[in-house]
Amino acid sequence: MIKKKNTKSYTSVYALGQYISMSAHKARRVIDQIRGRSYEDALMILELMPYRGCYPIFKLVYSAAANASHNKGFNETNLVISKAEVNQGNTVKKLKPRARGRSYPIKRSTCHITIVVEDISFYQQSEEYFMYLKKPVCSNETSNLTYYDTYISGGLWDKK
Repeated sequence: MIKKKNTKSYTSVYALGQYISMSAHKARRVIDQIRGRSYEDALMILELMPYRGCYPIFKLVYSAAANASHNKGFNETNLVISKAEVNQGNTVKKLKPRARGRSYPIKRSTCHITIVVEDISFYQQSEEYFMYLKKPVCSNETSNLTYYDTYISGGLWDKK
């Protein structure tokens, strides 16, 4: 029998929020803005964004940093959000009574949010690590320009 090595990172701490009453799509819109940023930048972004989903995510980021400082003794200034994911939870289904004895279904979607913060003081504090976190998916520069032109300028979604 082959035993797997424990690949658990000793520099990362997580916080998990389950059954948050918000759709996963709306939570991902906020999570994508803070992934790969430092802890302080993420808190500032979450305070200033106008979406309803920012408050539970703000609490989770704050909780992950509190876990890191209390359980592992990490300094909050060295924390970076290395992983942030949103999964779909259960859907709460209710029936609302309507006129003439009919009923109307109400579906309240929930989501599970996981925030992983990592202490970068153990790594080389250089620009290469930060470039690794914010690295684009494809390395070809022409495709980056195409991605920028297609999606940012609204070219893909034009209905002319």
